[in-house]
Amino acid sequence: MDVIDLYYQHRVDRSVPVEETWGAMKSLVEAGKVRFLGISEASSATIERANAVHPVTALQSEYSLWTRDPEDGVLDTCRRLGIGFVAYSPLGRGFLTSETANRTSTDERDTRKHHPRFVGEAYEQNLQLVKNLASIAAALDASVAQLALAWVLSRGEDVVPIPGTKRKKWLYENIAASEIHLSAETIAALEAAVPRGAVVGDRYHESGMKTING
Repeated sequence: MDVIDLYYQHRVDRSVPVEETWGAMKSLVEAGKVRFLGISEASSATIERANAVHPVTALQSEYSLWTRDPEDGVLDTCRRLGIGFVAYSPLGRGFLTSETANRTSTDERDTRKHHPRFVGEAYEQNLQLVKNLASIAAALDASVAQLALAWVLSRGEDVVPIPGTKRKKWLYENIAASEIHLSAETIAALEAAVPRGAVVGDRYHESGMKTING
């Protein structure tokens, strides 16, 4: 490639001032190698500091019905600065789906085996949240995944979910979610089905948690 459209700083290195990192990234823009810059899992304060060095085009952080952290000021910061929000893991790493295969660690290499939300008692309790969503999905003739994606899409035109998929059928299912327009009543029902704070377990293990909201 001659030029990279969007170049991310994936995770914030807390041992290096973000101004130093973004100064180096800015030089790539000035050299014509990169068009726009993004950052991932950054706090509001870090976004402000990076943006002062060079405009931040996109923030990529986890956001879904069961990960609402960006609502604690980060989304507001993005909107005030005109930064697009890229929501990764909008299906809760496959947990917010109708198929067991999507939310069960079946491979020894599956990193979800190390995520507290996917193991033991936490998994069983979180499964009840999926059952809550399933009843709403059935009434709307949609899948749990489609409703979860539709909810993220309902957050605003500046929020773009990026669901991953391993199967063609899941790809088509995800695409169809863009055709679902949620009413205020349905949005309230979804948020009542998976209330903030109801999910059991952290997003990552202890060391992983140190890499977010940097």
